[in-house]
Amino acid sequence: MAQTISPALARRIALAAQGFGRRPTARTHAETDASLGIRQAGTVQAGIRQPDSSRPGTAQRRTTQPRTIQPGIRQLDALVQRLGLLQIDSVNVFERSHYMPAFSRLGSYDKAQLDRLTYGSTARLTEYWAHEASFLPLEAWPLFRWRMQDFRNRHAGDAGHWANANQPMLDWLRAELVANGPMPASAIEHDANKRSGPWWGWSEVKTGLEVLFRWGDVVSAGRQRFERVYALPEQAMPRTLLDRAVSREDAHRELVSRSARAHGIGTAKDLTDYFRLKTEPTLVAIRELEESGELVRVEVPGWGRNAAPGDAWLHRDARLPRRIDAATVLSPFDPVVWERARAERMFGFRYRIEIYTPEPKRVFGYYVLPVLLGDTIVGRVDLKNDRQNGVLQVQAAWAEPGAPADTAEQLASVLRETADWQGLGEIVVAPRGNLADGLAAEVAAS
Repeated sequence: MAQTISPALARRIALAAQGFGRRPTARTHAETDASLGIRQAGTVQAGIRQPDSSRPGTAQRRTTQPRTIQPGIRQLDALVQRLGLLQIDSVNVFERSHYMPAFSRLGSYDKAQLDRLTYGSTARLTEYWAHEASFLPLEAWPLFRWRMQDFRNRHAGDAGHWANANQPMLDWLRAELVANGPMPASAIEHDANKRSGPWWGWSEVKTGLEVLFRWGDVVSAGRQRFERVYALPEQAMPRTLLDRAVSREDAHRELVSRSARAHGIGTAKDLTDYFRLKTEPTLVAIRELEESGELVRVEVPGWGRNAAPGDAWLHRDARLPRRIDAATVLSPFDPVVWERARAERMFGFRYRIEIYTPEPKRVFGYYVLPVLLGDTIVGRVDLKNDRQNGVLQVQAAWAEPGAPADTAEQLASVLRETADWQGLGEIVVAPRGNLADGLAAEVAAS
């Protein structure tokens, strides 16, 4: 009989697997270095007195509490390895989506450090269609060769596909990269480079490069001002990686394993969605991972149909924390909320992004970020970054039913940290939403 995991514990397991509740300290900094084979001279700790929670009623003993530090490239790299990917999105009304998960989990950090992971000779991340367009660890790229081949086969079988009528353009683009090395689409000059293509108004050059990117014939060599730089695989990746062959079955098993680690606990649908896999090969991989002991089948009340108990799989290495101490805002493209049905099942939080909704029909706002306090999503805020005037604009603020009484106070602190991270000196709260008045008062008081 499957073990039963309560919904509350499942929620904490999921958040812990996603890296919440452990902001970097001098101690975790050293632990991360050790895991990467790096030695340090020492760490700085401040002694404080705390109760020994493992022995109730005993006298207090002296412990050491590591001081919080700004996360660096080691912590950022470790986080991406934990998550498996960072979704990319072009909307920049507040902050580009791939920068947000690290802030939500680690606190304020230097975005240039994350940029260092994505381009240059020391890059540890690349890009591909993993969930959507995503940064992912460089060594994960071969796990998607089957997807590259599927794109190629699908396009070849569609007589009306752009690629079948534009083979000379594809050949020319390859030749340009051979001759000139990595380049963004805007740097490639050609008389066919007109914005008349059917894909989001892309130029013919951009369309061709994206076809080759899907096929794996070109790869990302980083970004310049957020524009993808395209390269031939041998120009941007080590030979050992290019020579690595992974079967479709092995790739699915590894991707489901990574999905399960990133979830901590999840349904078959959850594990399928993380890397946008198909159901049948995912179920095969789940069975194999369950047989090997990596996954453990459990039941979670309310996770089945009609609120009945539902099957889920717990990763053997998942932490089962008693509490999660989180206080942050989440990107609309954060793994915690990007699968809307999972977010509703886990948090009772119905979330729809309203960027593409006409303004008169928007309920909560244009770029609305969920507010996570502890292990609960307690509200949402519509944020805009007024970079020119140095203002964080809160265009609307909403509390969820049952939100704690101190939600406005805690959110004001979160927004102060958010503004500081963005280099903004002022927070302005518009009078829209059931949390706006209380939040405005707390922001003014702070």
